[in-house]
Amino acid sequence: MKVLKIALFALIVFSLNTSCYKDKDDEVTPPAVVKNEVNDFIWTAMNIFYLYKSDIPNLADNRFTSDEAYVNYINGYSEPEEFFESLIYQREVVDRFSFITDDYIALEQQFQGVFKSNGLESNYYYQPGSNTKVFGVIRLVLNDSEASAAGLKRGQIFNAIDGVQMTADNFNSLLNKDTYTLNFATYNDNGTANPNDDSVDSTSETATLTKKPYTENPVHTTKVLDINGSKIGYLMYNSFTSNYDKQLNEAFGEFKSAGIQHLVLDLRYNGGGSVSTAALLASMITGQFNGKVFSKLVWNENLQSENTSYTFKNNAPGDVGAINSLNLDKVYVLTTNRTASASELIINGLSAYIDVVQIGGRTTGKSQASVTLYDSENFSRQNANPNHTYAIQPLVAVSVNKDDVRVPPKGFLNSMEQFQMTEAVNFLGVLGEADEPFLAKAIANITGSGRAFPSVDNNLIPLKDQVDKKLLDNEMYIDVLDHLPAFQNLR
Repeated sequence: MKVLKIALFALIVFSLNTSCYKDKDDEVTPPAVVKNEVNDFIWTAMNIFYLYKSDIPNLADNRFTSDEAYVNYINGYSEPEEFFESLIYQREVVDRFSFITDDYIALEQQFQGVFKSNGLESNYYYQPGSNTKVFGVIRLVLNDSEASAAGLKRGQIFNAIDGVQMTADNFNSLLNKDTYTLNFATYNDNGTANPNDDSVDSTSETATLTKKPYTENPVHTTKVLDINGSKIGYLMYNSFTSNYDKQLNEAFGEFKSAGIQHLVLDLRYNGGGSVSTAALLASMITGQFNGKVFSKLVWNENLQSENTSYTFKNNAPGDVGAINSLNLDKVYVLTTNRTASASELIINGLSAYIDVVQIGGRTTGKSQASVTLYDSENFSRQNANPNHTYAIQPLVAVSVNKDDVRVPPKGFLNSMEQFQMTEAVNFLGVLGEADEPFLAKAIANITGSGRAFPSVDNNLIPLKDQVDKKLLDNEMYIDVLDHLPAFQNLR
């Protein structure tokens, strides 16, 4: 069906050409007019790209018998967000990740690792014995941030904001303010493993933080440990951000120079990112599979010609250059329920070639990739419609490894109970230190030492939160520029 991208313009031209000397007998019904050009863009893009197009009757190529029927349909939705949501397939079960934004400039900044933050990331829990009161535990302090400058540390506990007790109803709004004061507390387990007698006790300590534009280097922590003669590299990597591929490669250069024999890759808080960067990371971990398929992306029925294989490489484009590869045949990956998308791609892609030992909790379970689509002739950023800043990020392809295996919908979880762990509120540990519980578990397996682990009692279940939620949380994305010729032909 011909999409009416120029319907409004056509109506204007028609009106100008017929306004003079018009006889009533010559009057004709004017063509239907697209009232919402954003909706027109959304339907056009989803009709071409959406991974689950065949499951949405309103996206079928033969859905509309006339231009008028199409226009009436898209005009029936006044809000682009509502219209976009009407085209999503099983939001709570299948497509949990497609989204629309009315500010693609902010989205682009997030792709580059730029977002507003005070540098604090926390987990939130009900206080023992309460189903209303909430406390927070700092899980991560971003490097060179407001929080790090204030001296805040992983594992610190707070139970109030600006003197107001945190509850299930208010903690998201309290923490989404640009400036606030944390009121700290301590977690008291009363010397027992029984959580029923635990308490969260307020202290007089406070810290005031202000959110500012922040650029995150996802290479958060690197460490080389020498344990009983075993050289172990540790890397906490928090986002597959292609702008920092060079820094990632440099970290592996340090590992290579140190002669590490084992690698512990910490993806506990990594929600995903660039597929290309994931392939580079896999190449850095290995090196012996140059040219072989790491992962494949399978598109919808419209775009089968765009099915793509991402291969292991010895060299990377741009300023990355020669890849620093470790040639490992085994890697340890630390996970939580925040481990998603491109992080799961690492587990899935590498497990077809080497031994991947997962330590931690069940991952998110996302095998689909998305792409940013703009309102332009080829859906790229260039010449985007100047009348608005809407863009959509729909799921467009599914990722499989070389054996066509997907990430399980319920996520990855090591079937061996000895490797299943959750983070404890009373001892998170220092990232990169040998006694940090997750890393200690990996070290024990590497060295066969059977060393004792720090206590990990009081493993409460974190609450779902919307604190400083970013659009790209849990996303695995590809670049539309890699597929422009085919996309232009389809449009």
